[in-house]
Order: sequence, then structure tokens, then C-alpha cells
Amino acid sequence: MKVFFAALFSLFLSNANAQVNARVSKVNGIEVYILSEPVRKYEVVMGQGNSIQWSSLVSGGLVNDNIATKVSRFVRGVQNQATQQNITFDAIIYSNGKSVSAVKFTDNKTEENDRIAEVQKINGMPVYIMSEPLKKYSVESDKGGGVKWKSLVTAGLVNNSIEEDLQKYLNKLEKDFKRGKIDALLYTRGKTCDGIKFL
Repeated sequence: MKVFFAALFSLFLSNANAQVNARVSKVNGIEVYILSEPVRKYEVVMGQGNSIQWSSLVSGGLVNDNIATKVSRFVRGVQNQATQQNITFDAIIYSNGKSVSAVKFTDNKTEENDRIAEVQKINGMPVYIMSEPLKKYSVESDKGGGVKWKSLVTAGLVNNSIEEDLQKYLNKLEKDFKRGKIDALLYTRGKTCDGIKFL
């Protein structure tokens, strides 16, 4: 009987884990961990800050990069700096603010850990940013981010961080999450995100 309950508890833990684990995307051949943490061991080899977003500046703040475009900008910036400094890296990690870290993995890649990340939760809701949940799900709703007032008011000189962009989506999905209609937020690209329910 103890063995049965131990197996049942282990199954419960693996299912709970699957809800917060994801396989991340690659941008320009680089793994991108956005508000998520690799399960593999790594060392930080370089950091990179954010620069003015020129597309927003030229348009007077009316055009502000979406999350995927910001991530692409980060990757290109890190790749350029790494080339200049003769540094090799495997992935970038964006944790918060407007900067990223370039990391090199220190363990061996396996089928079980390749591009696997544990995603962050914001206000209790798992957020899958440019990553695919490991557990099957259905899309229950999609929401747009709306106008980015910070960029508009400052003529594009000050732009939202990824978290600020994400918060707009979270605000629109919060009621569905609290009512149990969705389990997580999923953003892949563009200016919309999905509320998803795990199956």
C-alpha cells in the first residue's frame, strides 16, 4: 500500500512539475530563457544591457517592439558583443529589468534537459514566454497588450520592459485565472498572448 501511495505521489509531483516546465525557443540559434530558469547547470559568461529601441524612437513612441522583437534585439546585441570579446555562449537568460545574461552550460545535454526550463509564476500564474509547456493544453482565450503609454508619452525614449508588457496581458487574463478558466499565460510572438488550460 505504501508503494502505491509513493507511486501516486510521484506521479502527482511529475504532473505538477510539467505545468511549470517548458521547452524554450531558439532565436538566431541561441536558446532564450525569458522569465525562466534552465534546468541544466550553467555559468554566466557575459551580461548585456538594453539600448534605445530605434523603431519606437523614429515613430514618436507609437510603435513599440513586442516581446519577441525585444528578445531578438537582446540576442543580436549579445552576439555582437560576444564576437568582439571572443566569448562563446549557449543561451541567454532574461530574469528582470532590461538586461540579459549570456550563459554557457557546464553539464552534458540530454534528451531530458535539452532546452528545458522552469518558468516563473507572476501572481501565482505560470508565464510561458517564447516557450512551449511540456504538458498538453488547450487555448481558452487570446488577448492583446494595448497601447504602451510610457513609450508614447516619452516619444519613444523610454520603453516598457518585458515584464511591463507582460503585465498588460496578465491584467486581462487575471479574472479567468482566478475563476479557474485558465491555468497559465502563453506568449509565442506578436502582440497577443493566450490563456491556456492544461488537459
